[in-house]
Amino acid sequence: MKSYHLTFTQSLPISINEAWEFFSSPMNLVKITPADMLFRVTSDPNHIKHMYPGMLITYKVSPMLGVNLNWMTEITQMEDKKYFIDEQRFGPYKFWHHQHHFKAIPGGTEMRDILTYGLPMGIFGRMANEIFVGRKLQQIFEYRKQKTTELFGDYTPTVL
Repeated sequence: MKSYHLTFTQSLPISINEAWEFFSSPMNLVKITPADMLFRVTSDPNHIKHMYPGMLITYKVSPMLGVNLNWMTEITQMEDKKYFIDEQRFGPYKFWHHQHHFKAIPGGTEMRDILTYGLPMGIFGRMANEIFVGRKLQQIFEYRKQKTTELFGDYTPTVL
């Protein structure tokens, strides 16, 4: 299986506590996912209020042509206000490992997403990545960057 790696970094003018509170809540994913993906969390909101290792989260997502897919991820690792990792248990990918890192910086928080994924169907999966999947993931993370900037503002580095 071929694996793909993407890294995205963004600085926000909010405290690490605010960043952690927002990004560690699965319910906020809807706010930062493109509407055309028809993304929704299907887990009971009362069972996913506070993130913990072993937490399972279920979603419905429509990445293309209105095809609705079920997706389940597990929070496999977490260190409060530092990082968490979600891994797919079932869904559209053969492999999905998504690291979310948070670091306090002067005047805000730096977030870094490190995504490693693989697709099913051998050569057809590789072709799908070249034609569609890789670009779609780039678009999703660009959209997230735009939405989080709208929500929290532009980061301006603090001069020491």
